[in-house]
Amino acid sequence: MHNDLAVSYPIMEHFYTLQGEGAYAGYAAYFIRLGGCDVGCVWCDVKESWDAAAHPQVTVATLLNYVLESKTNRVVITGGEPCMYDLHALCNALHAHGLKVHLETSGAHEIRGNFDWVTLSPKKFKAPLASAYAKADELKIIVFNKHDFDWAKEHQALVPAKTALYLQTEWEKRDSNYNLIIDFIKANPVWHLSIQTHKYLQIP
Repeated sequence: MHNDLAVSYPIMEHFYTLQGEGAYAGYAAYFIRLGGCDVGCVWCDVKESWDAAAHPQVTVATLLNYVLESKTNRVVITGGEPCMYDLHALCNALHAHGLKVHLETSGAHEIRGNFDWVTLSPKKFKAPLASAYAKADELKIIVFNKHDFDWAKEHQALVPAKTALYLQTEWEKRDSNYNLIIDFIKANPVWHLSIQTHKYLQIP
């Protein structure tokens, strides 16, 4: 445990908020956003996270203190692409205090860490690993245009049957995409709508 506390990661930001999207929308969670990403999505809304060297190294001990001060019971590790790093040390420290640990990943790197919930959001620029599909509790597909519905079905075939399936519009395309997504879900009711409620509420 002590060695875990000394491990550090490049941290872009960390904050306590309500989760805005997906299966845990509306739940309080402490977000830890790691710097560094080699996937490079055109529509990424946190491009400033891509360069790991631009962000300070923060120890697990320091992060744990922030999390415990918040009184949260849930932590979301996101990025960037957090799976560029071995996250066992951070997961171990959080679990030692009874916290639930969630991960948001593109699946392009091996998932190294013990997580209570894994949200897989595949990107076209770098395909997920087979091992990432197997660990997905939630599959979240970003819909940019109508071709993405076929892409969603392709990924659906690769995740376990228990995986929760979500469609979420690319934010700038929301006015034209919501009706398309609603029609698709009505025709394919195993899918669910994910809304970026944090953007409507203007919270982190």
